[in-house]
Amino acid sequence: MGWFSQKSNFQWKELSNENSIHQLLDESQERPILIFKHSTRCSISSMALSRFERDWDCNKDVGLYFLDLLNFRNLSNVIADTLKVIHQSPQVIVIKKSEVVYQESHNGIDAREIAKLI
Repeated sequence: MGWFSQKSNFQWKELSNENSIHQLLDESQERPILIFKHSTRCSISSMALSRFERDWDCNKDVGLYFLDLLNFRNLSNVIADTLKVIHQSPQVIVIKKSEVVYQESHNGIDAREIAKLI
């Protein structure tokens, strides 16, 4: 499990290569995609992840992706450039039909608000 919350029941999929962003955009045509960008050494990021996982209550078909920023910072830059969002950590980005419909960072990340958009 490594960087995932030890108590998490989430089925996070790890993002690890730069080609994956194009696959995510394709997947977003069929279902919403949520990317959680997380710094594994940052207590604020850990708190935001824990709060998100605790508050997430969405039964809809959503692709949940996790990006470990310490190991894949270049991928974070590709995501920022491709989606035209400013890199932040922690950060949640939601994509529907190849468009960013939500992006927030730090204490602004709100699982309940995201669930309403999806």
